[in-house]
Amino acid sequence: MQPKPGASGAALSAARFCNYGRGMKITNIGAGDGLEPLQWEAVQERLNAGEPPAVGAPNQRTTWLTTVNSDGSPHVTAVGALWLDNAFWFQTGTATAKAHNVARDPRCAVSTSILEMDVVVEGSAERVTDAATVARLARAWAEQGWPVEPDDEGTGLTAPFNAPGLGPAPWQVYRITPSSMTAVLGIEPGGSTRFDF
Repeated sequence: MQPKPGASGAALSAARFCNYGRGMKITNIGAGDGLEPLQWEAVQERLNAGEPPAVGAPNQRTTWLTTVNSDGSPHVTAVGALWLDNAFWFQTGTATAKAHNVARDPRCAVSTSILEMDVVVEGSAERVTDAATVARLARAWAEQGWPVEPDDEGTGLTAPFNAPGLGPAPWQVYRITPSSMTAVLGIEPGGSTRFDF
């Protein structure tokens, strides 16, 4: 179901869409400012392209992962996350706080700036050990310039280098299954929309 052109903010807030076999509720956060909701297809297109904002742009690319510490406080760290197959993917060492946090409580969020848009994805993380999936992710990271490959067992990653503080290889791969996404358009006409999956 697509919203009708000129539909009110209340009608748009209640709109439901089908995405990859899942229902999606769309909430137009910018309705109070007279802004139209962002279209899911436009957000997804930019995420799939993975194109960062221009150098010097106000939202130059940074990706942050937020996990939950054992005391309930947030733990936020920069990550080299990938958007692939409608999910965010990240990798980390076994001794890191984020690895311990998602093992105990998989709830997390990824925040990033993409071309003309800022996005926050909330969901749950799970470790991925399927060799074919790990190999596919290694190829995707390698295409972005990181010379990574699957380890000998095929369940982790190894490379000549990684971010400081992750410990020695192999590094574990995690998939974040989105439960919601908020996107804010940074160009005219603007917009702020929440997508609940």
